[in-house]
Amino acid sequence: MRIVKLDENSKKDLLVKLLKRSPSQYTEYENTVAQIIENIRAGKDRALFDYTKQFDKCDINADNIEVTEEEFKEAYETIDPELLGTIRKSAANIKKFHEKQKQRSWFDTDENGIFLGQKVTAIEKVGVYVPGGKAALASSVLMNIIPAKVAGVASINMCTPPNAEGKVNNAILVAAKEAGADRVFKAGGAQAIASMAYGTESIPKVDKVVGPGNIYVALAKKRVYGNVGIDSIAGPSEILVLADETANARFVAADLLSQAEHDELASAILITTSQELAEKVSDEVKAFTEKLSRKAIIDKSLENYGYILVADTIDEAIDAVNEIASEHLEVLTKDPFVTLSKIRNAGAIFLGSYSSEPLGDYFAGPNHILPTNGTARFFSALSVDDFIKKSSVIAYSREALESIHKDIERFAEAEGLTAHANSVAVRFEK
Repeated sequence: MRIVKLDENSKKDLLVKLLKRSPSQYTEYENTVAQIIENIRAGKDRALFDYTKQFDKCDINADNIEVTEEEFKEAYETIDPELLGTIRKSAANIKKFHEKQKQRSWFDTDENGIFLGQKVTAIEKVGVYVPGGKAALASSVLMNIIPAKVAGVASINMCTPPNAEGKVNNAILVAAKEAGADRVFKAGGAQAIASMAYGTESIPKVDKVVGPGNIYVALAKKRVYGNVGIDSIAGPSEILVLADETANARFVAADLLSQAEHDELASAILITTSQELAEKVSDEVKAFTEKLSRKAIIDKSLENYGYILVADTIDEAIDAVNEIASEHLEVLTKDPFVTLSKIRNAGAIFLGSYSSEPLGDYFAGPNHILPTNGTARFFSALSVDDFIKKSSVIAYSREALESIHKDIERFAEAEGLTAHANSVAVRFEK
């Protein structure tokens, strides 16, 4: 990995380069995505089946697009029992964590006849997208569906692409059943997003679409936003490790590669105050990469977006961490909890040598669907909050309104909205 001195110029260059990974930069795909969406809106099932044949090399029709109970049964019969046990343990941890996020309605009254409150209601229908390309992400099934179930969503449909034989990965099917999906459909890509957003004869329209995917999925979510809600427009995965001289170079290298293997656009960055650690990590990365199964992907990822930045001070390093606002941040410093108090921007924060990023991906419980491309400055991890709505509740008695109606009328008239003023004034006509 390249080792670079951290200064204003190198930080600026890095931020510009990372920004190029954003889905918003890939405008050459937008026309293709727009055409797919319009064709789904017009042709519904027919267009969806055509695209499935074209992209997934699979014959799907109205009779086999939905996963059947027999297919779920087959998945349970063929999955490794130990993997099933792991999926169930992970699901329990995810549920336990997200149950702490639940919000409740609240209401307040006073003796003047004023009743105010906030009514919390779950979204009624949610569509979950689960990719099926370079890796079958059963963990993403759990991370998307369980918070929706905890929130109280009444209907959860899932779309995931089939293979050429019209089958869905067994682990994905088992995870969907364990998490509580109501229906699972064999559909992938931008066409699946459009089908959930607008509805077809086979796939019902939903109120919100969530879940990660490739550039076509990301741009499709961006385009259907407004007709349905979305969680976020996710970019490629990324990890940032903040380390001082106390960090274990072998651990750091292994953790950087855990994200670099996702795809060629993934970023893996180490910011450290130790030149010695930087050099050791670079050597360890090279040695590990030679042995790993996704070497070609890792090499391309590190060539494009792999960096080791050496800072003069820990405060300088932390400032860079906050500007980059990484999806995953590992803090491997002498006292990571003290460092934590200075971190403002990160999707998920992992503290200490034994809290490596895959712990969050698979098992600990916090959600692994996180803001990318610096959006951790203003976005959060997927949570129960993404599956609820909050309605304000207002009730005034006549006496309560009478005491303040002149203030409301005055405000409305100052804005030139006389009908607003009249709506209140008419209630106190002589």
